[in-house]
Amino acid sequence: MIRIDTALTPAALERPIERLFDLSAQKIDALDRRWNPSEGTPVFTAAGRYTSRGWTEWTQGFQFGAAILQFDATGDAAMLEIGRRHTVRHMATHVSHTGVHDHGFNNVSTYGNLLRLAREGRIPATEWETSFYELALKVSGAVQAARWTALPDGGFIHSFNGPHSLFADTMRSLRSLALGHQLGHVLMGERDRRISLLERLVGHADANARYNVYYGEGRDGYDVRGRVAHESVFNVNDGSYRCPSSQQGYSPFSTWTRGLAWVLLGYAEELEFLATRDEAELAPFGGAPAVVGRFVAAARATADFYIEHTPACGIPYWDTGAPGLARMGDYLDRPADPYNEHEPVDSSAAAISAQGLIRLGRYLGARGDAAASERYVAAGLTVARALFAEPYLSTDPSHEGLLLHVVYHRPNGWDHIPPGRSIPCGESAMWGDYHLRELALVIRRLARDEPYYAFYRI
Repeated sequence: MIRIDTALTPAALERPIERLFDLSAQKIDALDRRWNPSEGTPVFTAAGRYTSRGWTEWTQGFQFGAAILQFDATGDAAMLEIGRRHTVRHMATHVSHTGVHDHGFNNVSTYGNLLRLAREGRIPATEWETSFYELALKVSGAVQAARWTALPDGGFIHSFNGPHSLFADTMRSLRSLALGHQLGHVLMGERDRRISLLERLVGHADANARYNVYYGEGRDGYDVRGRVAHESVFNVNDGSYRCPSSQQGYSPFSTWTRGLAWVLLGYAEELEFLATRDEAELAPFGGAPAVVGRFVAAARATADFYIEHTPACGIPYWDTGAPGLARMGDYLDRPADPYNEHEPVDSSAAAISAQGLIRLGRYLGARGDAAASERYVAAGLTVARALFAEPYLSTDPSHEGLLLHVVYHRPNGWDHIPPGRSIPCGESAMWGDYHLRELALVIRRLARDEPYYAFYRI
């Protein structure tokens, strides 16, 4: 269980964050100079060097979005130029990509961040430039919403596995639907039917909360409150739920911690977004109190599970049911060991979850729950403190990653295992690096009482 430091403040992390962004600039620049886009998208490192991995091109937005975040944090115009140039040159196919559930990853990280900076007055942008960003986000949200599997009780955005597959990851891709709706866009269907992006956002989040998140209510023999199934499988002939599954976790009945992280952060961000909308917009879905209540229940369950099933330092192992954990004794009562001989940690799950904990805590605090707010924000800051230092922060200039000890796909054996080791360690991934920067930016803005960093501030 995480040993939460309730005395920790955002201001206390400013010096580590400054160091982080100093290292970050060097790594972004070095990779930009070396990488050949014809080789595909950099995904994760092997022996400290970024390499691609054909599956889906879901990490390119993190590559270019990292430079935009770097500008946001430091004002480095060269970083803004990298982010802008590559967004224009390489991201258009991601906007119209009908085959993936990753629009919130790719397009909000690039077009969304650029539009947000323009709206904040941080970058000069003509009316045509902002219209370009807006159009990309509108189309992206509609294309994402079109990946729809209807159920008798609603529906969901299906994963790249096909119309039977509801992924936990997609909770954070709902940002693309949120921005499209905020910009006044809809998905046009057959016979010119206007399909609300907000309706599909709420519908997917409800399906995810109902099927992928557990509440300790006896749904099956492994129903522990806050546990997350990576995938839920449906019979598309009649829309009936069949079973939990997992693509990247150990089993359908354990919790892949990065899947949990996507869910935690996704609900926290969407709660913040819904707080900016008129309550009348949520009337068709049972009303604002009911919708918000469902989202809060899922967010709090996953947040509590993360705190209770993560080692003392706040960095989780890659799956809570990974078999090697049984040989590690009381591993939850001490800091995680990325160099152990049994199971790898996944620091990217920590970077994503830390932001979710902070956002959820702030959201609940604004609604009068001071005790929950203090607990979740302090937990997020505790996790961040561990990530902003060795052995997780990459200080070696020859290593192209920023956040070390990330795991991509343990069951497939894709992660690099160093010579003399039995498990993956010491490597980075695009999403881990990006979310470490994003976490640092969230905390820095809080420390300096700057405008709150949120995807919907456009």
